[in-house]
Amino acid sequence: MRKRTAALLAVVLVAALVPLSSPVDAPRVGSKKFTESVILGELVAAAASGAGVEVLHARELGGTRILFQALLSGEIDVYPEYTGTIAKEILAGEGIEGEGELRSRLLEDGVIVSRPFGFNNGYAIGMLEERAQKLGIRTVSDLASHPDLVFGFSNEFMDREDGWPALQRVYGLAQRDVSGMDHDLAYRQLASGSIDAMEVYTTDAGIRYHGIRTLEDDRGHFPLYQALLLYRADLAEREPQMVAAMLALEERISEEEMMALNAAAQLERIPEREVAASFIARELGVEVELETQTRWDRLCKHTLEHLELVRRSFLLAVLCGLPLGILAAKKRRAGQLILAVVGVIQTIPALALLVVLIEPAAALGLTGVGTGSAAAICALFLYSLLPIVRNTCEGLRGIPPELRESAEALGLPPAARLRLVELPLASRTILAGLKTAAILNVGFATLGALIGAGGYGQPILTGIRLDDYALILEGALPSAALALLVQALFELCDRIVIPAGLRLSSQG
Repeated sequence: MRKRTAALLAVVLVAALVPLSSPVDAPRVGSKKFTESVILGELVAAAASGAGVEVLHARELGGTRILFQALLSGEIDVYPEYTGTIAKEILAGEGIEGEGELRSRLLEDGVIVSRPFGFNNGYAIGMLEERAQKLGIRTVSDLASHPDLVFGFSNEFMDREDGWPALQRVYGLAQRDVSGMDHDLAYRQLASGSIDAMEVYTTDAGIRYHGIRTLEDDRGHFPLYQALLLYRADLAEREPQMVAAMLALEERISEEEMMALNAAAQLERIPEREVAASFIARELGVEVELETQTRWDRLCKHTLEHLELVRRSFLLAVLCGLPLGILAAKKRRAGQLILAVVGVIQTIPALALLVVLIEPAAALGLTGVGTGSAAAICALFLYSLLPIVRNTCEGLRGIPPELRESAEALGLPPAARLRLVELPLASRTILAGLKTAAILNVGFATLGALIGAGGYGQPILTGIRLDDYALILEGALPSAALALLVQALFELCDRIVIPAGLRLSSQG
C-alpha cells in the first residue's frame, strides 16, 4: 500500500511539472491591451522576423505596471511605451522630464529607451460630438459647469499620476459619478449614452468612428506621449540583428499613419500581424512571410495552453492541499491558521495577485505556455488551495467518533488508520473539494491571458478589444465545455475512488 501511494504521488508530481510542450528560447516582445500597442508589438516582431530572428509576441498583457514589471524580470525583452507614461506612471513622483533624463534614469534599471517612432499618442477627454455641441462644451474647463455629467475612465487612468485625480484637481471638476472600466468597453458605454465622457488616446480609430469630440486641454495638464520602445540592455548583445531591425522603425510612423494602422485593425478587422507586415514591406522594403492560422489552429493552440495552466496549478494544489488539510484536521490550532491563510488568499483580487507574482514566479522557471505562465500557474495554485484544504479538513473531522474508536481498538497505528480508514471515509467530501477546485481553476485560468499566459482568455480579450463577439465566444464556449468535461471526469472518479458502501449510503 505504501509503495502504491508513493508511486501515485510520484506520478502526480511528474504530471504537474513536466511540460506538454518544449518552451521556445526566443526573444519576447510584449504589448499592452489596446490595439495600437498590439500593432506596435507586431511591427517589432515583423521587423525582427525580416532580419531572420524568431521572436514571440506576448500580446495584450494588460497595463503599464504589468508590462514594465515583466520587462524588469526578464519575462519580456522589449515593449512599446510612451514618454508621458514613463514620466507620470513608471517614474511617478521622481520629477523626471525630457527624454534625456528618462534614458539616464531607466538605464539604472538595465532598460534602454529608443528614439520615438515619430508620433504622439496623448490622452484627451472625449465626448460624443452631438452631446458636446448641445451642452456647449469645447474645453476640459467647460466640464466644471456640468457637475452632473457621468464619466467612465479606464481603471489605469483612474489611478495614474496624470489621470483622473490630477485632472480633477487641475480643472476643479466636481463630478462624482465616475467609474473605472475597460477602455474598449468605455467606447460602447459612450456610444450608448451610459456615460458622457471618457479618456481617449488621440490616435484611436474609435474617435472618428464614433464621432467623438476631443476636448481642448486648455490648462496643459497632459504631457507629450511620444511612442517609443523600452528594451533590456542585454538584448543588443544577445540579438544585435533584432535590435538593429526594430530601431529602423524610429521616426518612421507619423500620427496620420498610426491612425490609419489602428483603423485597419480595429474597424476593417484586418489582423494586426497583416497590418504590421504590410507597413514593414511598404516603409522598410522587407517582405515578411506570414503563417496563416485558421480558427481550428487557434482553438488547438489555446486549448493546449489552457490545459497546461490548469494541469500544473491544480496538480500542485492537490500535492500541497491534501497534506495541509490533513494537518488542519489533526492539529486544531495549526488548522485554524492554515484555513485562515488559504481563506485570505482567496479574497485577494485575481489581477492584483497575478501582477504581484510576476517577478517572484519567474524564478521558478515554469514558462513554456506564455510569457506570464509562471505567475498564472502560481496564482491558480493558490486559488485552488481553499476548497481542497477545507474539504479535506472537514471530511476528516466529520468522521463519527465511534468509527475512530473502532479503528483504534483494532490496534492500527495512526498512519495506517489515516490511510485505511479515515481517508476512505472522508473521500466523498475530499473529492467534492477537488472537483470544486478544478472547475474554478478552469474558469480562473482565462485571466492568465492578462499577463501573457495564453489559454482561452486570449480570444476573449481580443474580442473585447475589437468588439468581436465571435472571438469572445471562441474563448468562452470552449472554457465552459472544458469545465463540464472536468465535472464529468470527477463524477467518474466518484465511482472509482469512493468505497461502494459510502456511495450506497449517499444514494439512499
